[in-house]
Amino acid sequence: MKRKILIVLHQEHSSPGRIGRFLVERGYELDIRRPRFGDPLPKTMSEHDGAMIFGGPMSSNDKEEWIRREIDWIGVPLREDKPFLGICLGAQMLSRHLGGKVAPREDGVVEIGYWPIKPTQEGRTLMDWPGHVYHWHSEGFEHVRGTRLLATGDTFANQAFACGRAAYGLQFHPEVTYLMMNRWTAKSEEKLAMAGAQDRHTQIWGRYQHDHSVQQWLHRFLDLWLKPRMALAAE
Repeated sequence: MKRKILIVLHQEHSSPGRIGRFLVERGYELDIRRPRFGDPLPKTMSEHDGAMIFGGPMSSNDKEEWIRREIDWIGVPLREDKPFLGICLGAQMLSRHLGGKVAPREDGVVEIGYWPIKPTQEGRTLMDWPGHVYHWHSEGFEHVRGTRLLATGDTFANQAFACGRAAYGLQFHPEVTYLMMNRWTAKSEEKLAMAGAQDRHTQIWGRYQHDHSVQQWLHRFLDLWLKPRMALAAE
């Protein structure tokens, strides 16, 4: 049976970016579903080797029924101890599933563009991390008791966390390709005027400076994610 990863996307034309390509290169089939547009999510992970929930312009606090169902569904891979990864909105959904809160900063500052992160001691024990990563978000998740904080930031304190041995949440976007960056900065140009958002030129320059280390980190992270070796003890 071919190995398969469940990919959850939130817009009609969104894609898993280079994460999808890296998974295919590793021999995985991508089962892409969009619950927002009526696609069902499996009741068990028996036919999948892992699941990823990607980002989107909506909030995990929105009242649409599909958002609530998606947050609740995260319990399926967690209960079955299958690799799960939430990226940006997906990480915020994971935090909410675990009882955490998701909210914007009181001063309205966002993170859009390349901003620094710093691994915690737990994060450094797990692996090496890039110094700057690509962000596109106005809300952040809180550190939920019983999870391990892996990376922090100055503007949004919680940048990456782990739950058990197989579930991770990332506030940033390691999947973003150059094409995706151009599309996001063009389609949502108005967001670049928000406090904390870098202009398009700064983002492109940041990519030249930082993307190689992000790609190398992503390869290492996916290998770790696909073959979890040890449980992370709860705090």
